Amino acid sequence: MRAEAALARLGIGGLARKDPPLFPDGAHFRIEIPSVEGPRVLEDVVQAAERQGIVVNRVSQGSGAMLLSQVELEEMAAIGAGAGLEVSLFVGPREGFDVGAHARSAEGSAHAGQVRGVRGLLYAAEDVARAVDAGIRSFLVADHGLLSLLVDMQAAGELPADLVWKVSVLMAPSNPRSLVLLERLGATTANIPSDVTLEQLREFRAASVVPLDLYVESPDGLGGVVRGNELADLVVAGAPLYAKFGLRNSRVLYPSGEHVLGDARAIAREKVHRAAVALEWLTRLNPDLVQSKPGAVGLGIPRVAPATAPLL
Repeated sequence: MRAEAALARLGIGGLARKDPPLFPDGAHFRIEIPSVEGPRVLEDVVQAAERQGIVVNRVSQGSGAMLLSQVELEEMAAIGAGAGLEVSLFVGPREGFDVGAHARSAEGSAHAGQVRGVRGLLYAAEDVARAVDAGIRSFLVADHGLLSLLVDMQAAGELPADLVWKVSVLMAPSNPRSLVLLERLGATTANIPSDVTLEQLREFRAASVVPLDLYVESPDGLGGVVRGNELADLVVAGAPLYAKFGLRNSRVLYPSGEHVLGDARAIAREKVHRAAVALEWLTRLNPDLVQSKPGAVGLGIPRVAPATAPLL
């Protein structure tokens, strides 16, 4: 086919990498629990993981850092730091929450995570700065322009160099070339579509060394795939891989708050259970695959200031 030579020239041929990358600690995969919408939900995730005897390496949140108070941000940072896990918060202002109707229309829904106008960019960057002040070191981004702005602010020393930029599933690339472009923009990790086949997953991995974020189980709004039994095969094809556990047949939580707290906590606990079952499958089918331990290198673990010693 006419495009084959061009794809090969760009390093996108769909062949498996001869030197498959790993996480900096030598691990093949990490476990992520998404939609952890506040400190109480995060506490439940940590406790459920302890009961199940598993490690959760990262949690992510979808309502936006903007909807958490400074006290809540600091509490999430402290819990994450204590557990040695990454806390990744969605950058708050975005088109789906804005006054415009476009992103809430059937044909405009793909724009829901984007940022509208210069004021939107200003608010979004300040949302990151505010959460950074509370100790958060990882953020979900769903807008190319915002990602470029944040990376530029890092280069200028206006944001810390150790921040993690996690490309949201709302901006998930559908082909390897798009993934490469996100990598060049500064993405640290990137969600890919939850319905990706093993062949397509290998194609993504052949094109880029960026860790991939993949819903092993996804909520209904993202297709409702349930493939925990495939975890070992997914890790072999996509390592380094963040295995995400959403939950099919569960309610939408965004924007979250006290009014849905009970549901958010129950959903999070079940996600941890789903992850534990998937890990049983992985251990049964490919016990040589290695998961990162708490506090592993490369995780955006919150930075919490040490407590001031009391005066004597």
